[in-house]
Amino acid sequence: MALSLDDVRRIAHLARIGIDEAEAQAALAQLNDVFGLIAEMQAVDTGGVEPMSHALDVVQRLREDAVTETDQHALFQSIAPHVENGLYLVPKVIE
Repeated sequence: MALSLDDVRRIAHLARIGIDEAEAQAALAQLNDVFGLIAEMQAVDTGGVEPMSHALDVVQRLREDAVTETDQHALFQSIAPHVENGLYLVPKVIE
């Protein structure tokens, strides 16, 4: 897919970008290079390639899901300005 100079001007207009003729020509060349690279990448046969989540075959080290802290809920709420039924009360900010 190749863009034309009119396409670049229209895109610049939609993006509200002021662009002169030289900048439009440069942007056209760069965008067409990008689209050419995309076309090259799409031409590669990837039928037998397994999808992967990472370039390296690494395993995430996981820790055991165990409680290590004591429950300090009552302590934290003891210093709160307003608490009701175990919930913090805050002033209404959106009407």
